[in-house]
Amino acid sequence: MYILPDDSIFEIIARVAEREEVEAYVIGGYVRDYILGREHPEKDIDIVVLGDGVRMARNVAREIGHGTKVTVFKTFGTAMFRSGIYEIEFVGARKESYSSNSRKPAISPGSIEDDQNRRDFTINALAISLNRKNFGEVIDPFGGLHDIKNKILRTPLDPEATFSDDPLRMMRAIRFASQLDFTISDETLASIKRNAERIRIVSAERITVELNKIIATKSPSKGFMLLEETDLLPVILPELSRLRGVEDKEGKGHKDNFHHTLMVLDNVASGSEDIWLRWTALLHDIAKPITKKFVQGIGWTFHGHEFIGAKMVPEIFSRLKLPLNDRMRYVRKLVGLHLRPIALVQDEVTDSAVRRLLFEAGDDIDDLMLLCEADITSGNRMKVRKHRENFALVRRKLKEIEEKDAIRTFQPPVHGDEIISAFGIKPGPVVGIIKTAIKDAILDGVIPNEHEAARMYMLEKGKELGLTPG
Repeated sequence: MYILPDDSIFEIIARVAEREEVEAYVIGGYVRDYILGREHPEKDIDIVVLGDGVRMARNVAREIGHGTKVTVFKTFGTAMFRSGIYEIEFVGARKESYSSNSRKPAISPGSIEDDQNRRDFTINALAISLNRKNFGEVIDPFGGLHDIKNKILRTPLDPEATFSDDPLRMMRAIRFASQLDFTISDETLASIKRNAERIRIVSAERITVELNKIIATKSPSKGFMLLEETDLLPVILPELSRLRGVEDKEGKGHKDNFHHTLMVLDNVASGSEDIWLRWTALLHDIAKPITKKFVQGIGWTFHGHEFIGAKMVPEIFSRLKLPLNDRMRYVRKLVGLHLRPIALVQDEVTDSAVRRLLFEAGDDIDDLMLLCEADITSGNRMKVRKHRENFALVRRKLKEIEEKDAIRTFQPPVHGDEIISAFGIKPGPVVGIIKTAIKDAILDGVIPNEHEAARMYMLEKGKELGLTPG
């Protein structure tokens, strides 16, 4: 079979390879995506050379001209440069051997067959020749084309060796199954389960890269179901795995919070590509196993799981080497608030409750509402319809009060300096008490969000505290 995209860069590489008397091949993700006809193909093009990859990269860059700059990675023996939308990386064909306690292989020069042998999956072992004698021919020693046609993920060699050598490939298998909507072969899936504990030798950073790619897929639940099925999830994110299962007592059970969480994650994914909102969906019920309690006459309760879940977020982010910045704080805040709009749905929607929600959620109120609507996963269609109708009411109330009171950008009309000056007092706890009282009065609708009303309320609260205007 002969194929090759209509791109001049491959002609240039072929010309340089012929002149240098070396063989060159396109291999890996670009070939896979090109054959699949993916709408968003791999932007990295891997070129394998039977010879010096760094020298080849420099020669091709000179041929392209236009100041093409080559970056050399001496540790890995690779070199790359940008050409248009692509990053093109060159490496000499190699064979690898691994030790049992490391992902870093011993490397030696090899043939194109050796290089294909070391690839993780048959669909990534496909190569296309850039040599004049068979330009465009697909080199497919492991049936990768057949597996693409049948949407199957298999390893080129024995999966036990493949995953034991580099355990990150187990995460990659699940990521590709999620991204491409492929099925992992039975043999490969069973091998992942047998080798799941090997994932512990992989750095948290590398695991999290794959986790984020799974979360970013169209239906991320598929990836997390596979992580649980293969026993990888209890190792990398045990808090999520513990959500699984239903306990029954006195004829009363609760829903499987693991499957519920994945439904919420998929619901959020259908409405937003924001990876951090998706993380919020994944972690929103993370504290339910800790807070689960059976109360006679009522059944199972999970009181306070939102607050405890919010406290768990920093530790999870830290362990997974996720950013401990505004993104973590965003996830923590939304996990802590995710029941608030639901409480408004269940009770009468008061202006005061809506103001407080707007104040605490701030600019993230729209994301919070999307999360809460995604949290409606009941099989009772009447119940779902009623919740959605009530959420529509909450949304209208949010819009109405925001337009009237501008709570999202709320700033107290009376500042600490004015309180200190009004009563001739020093900075201290009393100032904070009065400021909080003013804020609460505005949020509760006791006074309007105006300076004069806030100043009069300040004087009143000061009098209650035994202060006299100075």
